[in-house]
Amino acid sequence: MRAAMLIAVTLVSPDPASAADLARHVGQAVAAVAGPARRTEALGPGALDLVFEAEAVGDVRLAAREALGEAAADLCVQPWEGRRKRLLVADMDSTIIGCECLDELADFAGVKAEVSAITERAMRGEIGFEGALRERVAMLKGLPLAALERCYAERVRLNPGARTMVATMAAHGARCVLVSGGFTFFTSRVAQAAGFHDQRANVLIDDGAGGLTGEVGHPILGREAKLSALNEEAAGLGASAAEAIAIGDGANDLAMINAAGLGVAYRAKPLVAAEADARIDHADLTALLYFQGFRAEQFSR
Repeated sequence: MRAAMLIAVTLVSPDPASAADLARHVGQAVAAVAGPARRTEALGPGALDLVFEAEAVGDVRLAAREALGEAAADLCVQPWEGRRKRLLVADMDSTIIGCECLDELADFAGVKAEVSAITERAMRGEIGFEGALRERVAMLKGLPLAALERCYAERVRLNPGARTMVATMAAHGARCVLVSGGFTFFTSRVAQAAGFHDQRANVLIDDGAGGLTGEVGHPILGREAKLSALNEEAAGLGASAAEAIAIGDGANDLAMINAAGLGVAYRAKPLVAAEADARIDHADLTALLYFQGFRAEQFSR
């Protein structure tokens, strides 16, 4: 017989008025498989923790997800012990920022529709990431480097809660690393804007005369390289992957999401959402802090 453990069920709703009722409904469903909640704690507007004692996280997670149904709220079910992580590894495009930089560059090159279609298939896991990246970058050949500056200035914006999420984790001792299948031109700037400690990404090759060659540096940072980044960063802290959070939206994020102690899908493709430990589909990125048990008054703004 497995020993019982404390399990945290965290509910985050962008509508604080409905959160208590949702939490009560979810709590009743979980109580049917785990007994009454040991305690309930409000973490912030629309965010609540319910703590149960049970033998298996999976049973609690299934009951909670079925109870939540299609309600516009986000849910995380995990062991209470170790829920606050020492490492954050985050995807950039459509996770920390609200766009796909490569698609936006393609807009400046007049080929956005073609490139976006390939991006969508790659992020859904329908085609290999590395080949799709080469194909898309080749379509940017001759694009002036000035377009990269314009793209960043005009199109790139941090998603709501990104800066607070990173600042709070960093303030509490976690290392925060941006790991992207995109490009260092953008990750270096986004990492600084959001407060990440470091960044890893691919390199766009220029021709030395102010334009892109249509090539990307090797090796390409794809799915396995993201997993390697998580493991290397964890080892550098003397930590394990279980002490990390990984968050992303596309198929190339799946390996690191599956390996992390808490793998989170943010507004993700169906394949990623189905495999992640938790999803953020409704709240902003501060949900990742609530999932770790931070209270709103502990957030660093």
